Amino acid sequence: MAAEDLKKMITLKSSDGEEFKVEEAAVMESQTIRHMIEDECADNGIPLPNVNSRILSKVIEYCNKHVQAAKPVADGAADNASALSPAEDLKNWDAEFVKVDQATLFDLSLAANYLNIKGLLDLTYQTIANMIKGKTPEEIRRTFNIKNDFTAEEEEEEIRREYQWAFE
Repeated sequence: MAAEDLKKMITLKSSDGEEFKVEEAAVMESQTIRHMIEDECADNGIPLPNVNSRILSKVIEYCNKHVQAAKPVADGAADNASALSPAEDLKNWDAEFVKVDQATLFDLSLAANYLNIKGLLDLTYQTIANMIKGKTPEEIRRTFNIKNDFTAEEEEEEIRREYQWAFE
């Protein structure tokens, strides 16, 4: 019980100056922060110049949930009304977590990459891949607001040049 009360807290500082006190176990999900802690660079807080407070709060929420889910279930909690296994419950939570607008999803993936949080990076990239799956190049351009640099003729010429072997 005393160990639970004395959880070490780490201060994370977002790019817009907001500070977050987070349990060490949660921030250790990030390999970048883990290395800073191991190198004893976390005493005065860890500045995260590439992550704003809105995205950092989402990243912390993700890390807390995954650390909590990794803990063994207490015997008393086994009577839970949920019929889902902890893994299924976490998978459902993850699916809901990434139901955000496109800008937030991209910012989450950038933060996950910067902080080196493999699980979050995989989750955001898979969500983006699912958005692309089964779409034509033109639909993908519309979805992600990508400007087409080529005319139709230039695009075909480029494809024929790159994949000349397929047209022989």
